[in-house]
Amino acid sequence: MAPRDRFSVPPLPLSKRISTAEKKRHTVKNNLIADVEERLVRYLSETYPGRMHDKRIGDLEEPGFPPDINLFQDTGFQGYHPPGVTIYQPKKKPKGGELTEAEKAENTLISSIRILVEHIISGVKRCRIVKDVFRNTKEFFADQVMEIACGLHNFRTTFRHHD
Repeated sequence: MAPRDRFSVPPLPLSKRISTAEKKRHTVKNNLIADVEERLVRYLSETYPGRMHDKRIGDLEEPGFPPDINLFQDTGFQGYHPPGVTIYQPKKKPKGGELTEAEKAENTLISSIRILVEHIISGVKRCRIVKDVFRNTKEFFADQVMEIACGLHNFRTTFRHHD
């Protein structure tokens, strides 16, 4: 047997290599537009593969917006500017610089509205079938599941008692 180099690492057995590998997921994604004042889902896109970019889905779907509406979007929609809409998106810190106090205040306001949107998304995901591994391969079934989950969220929100 040849002497081992003290810096060489013995190869892992095949079972160890497989168990530590990253699991690939076949995910799906939808874009939604939420009404922050009423806490409702107002628009739901079709279901797309999870690897598709948010902006590309927005470009393909071209949802209609009422005139003079404010659209608070996250950074996944960088460069998405529908006509007749005022866009609010967080500003990034410039390389080697700092944000001004006004830009920081605007980012704080955008973040507070973004939190409300995340609460709406979590209300939709209260239906576990939306967030768990989805194994049904019937055509358009994923769309129907997401539509039902959004409808249930809107139903719960509409009939919630406000004391």
